[in-house]
Amino acid sequence: MSVIRVSVIIPTLNATQYIEKLIYGLKSQSIQPHETIVVDSSSTDQTVDIAKSLGAIVLTVKQEEFDHGGTRNFAASHATGDVLLFLTQDAMPHNVFFIENLIKPLQDEQVAAAHGRQISLPGTQFLEKITKEFNYPPQSFYKSKEDIQRYGIKTFFFTNVCSAVKTSVFYKVGKFPEPIIVSEDMMLSAKCILAGYKVAYAADAQVDHSHNYTLRQTFKRYFDIGGALGMNRWILDYTSAEGQGGQLLKSQVRQLIRPNNWRWIPLWIGESIVKYIGYRLGLLYHTLPRKMRRGMSMHPGFWDRRENTNTIMR
Repeated sequence: MSVIRVSVIIPTLNATQYIEKLIYGLKSQSIQPHETIVVDSSSTDQTVDIAKSLGAIVLTVKQEEFDHGGTRNFAASHATGDVLLFLTQDAMPHNVFFIENLIKPLQDEQVAAAHGRQISLPGTQFLEKITKEFNYPPQSFYKSKEDIQRYGIKTFFFTNVCSAVKTSVFYKVGKFPEPIIVSEDMMLSAKCILAGYKVAYAADAQVDHSHNYTLRQTFKRYFDIGGALGMNRWILDYTSAEGQGGQLLKSQVRQLIRPNNWRWIPLWIGESIVKYIGYRLGLLYHTLPRKMRRGMSMHPGFWDRRENTNTIMR
């Protein structure tokens, strides 16, 4: 792949504080986008006007119809590049080589997709920071079908915060699943790996991105993760999530037993409990009434759409 046309796709919602900086950051890259597509969920601020003024292609969906898989598929259907590069609105390229480093692994015919490294922002909470360091180490690597026994569900770990996939393979494996509440990125990675491709982690393709979630938000997030896996149980035929969760806990304990970090132990215990309970309840979403699912989810409208359309996700 000598000359690669990169279509950048950015879902947005009220992203005025991010979008100008993000698009300028893309324009300054050593390899600039062939096109930048903003798919906006009917923002009420200046997101659309700013994006258009900076030359982005802007598509619009209704906020209540946003879907992590479907909305990205919709944007991809308008892309003309050889590579689809997905970003979230608050993921800022760490340097001018972000795109170049992210798409570099795709020069290998066996590599279908790559995702980059997230660097914690200043002021990021300690537990979030060490979790980021566990999930996004400084060494690059590749994963394939042969690694499932070694890595467990981590084999399929992938993030649309900053990812790239060959357009041809994207359609060959069936795009993102839709509708889906979260984890559309992991499902696409799993499809690629199970189809015989490799997926790369490009540690030198970096974005500045992190969140400080409350315990309530953490519970909701993990409920949705459990729900996504519960609605796509085919992925659990190959591996489960608990083993990798145990590895994360061990990594966190090694950090927490250091004297200066002891004060974080109570919060770590609470966070670990709500993650586990949220995840397990999410797996059992089908046993819960819609009102309860709405209350436990970061995306309550998803459950209304799912029930109203009587969608069966496999």
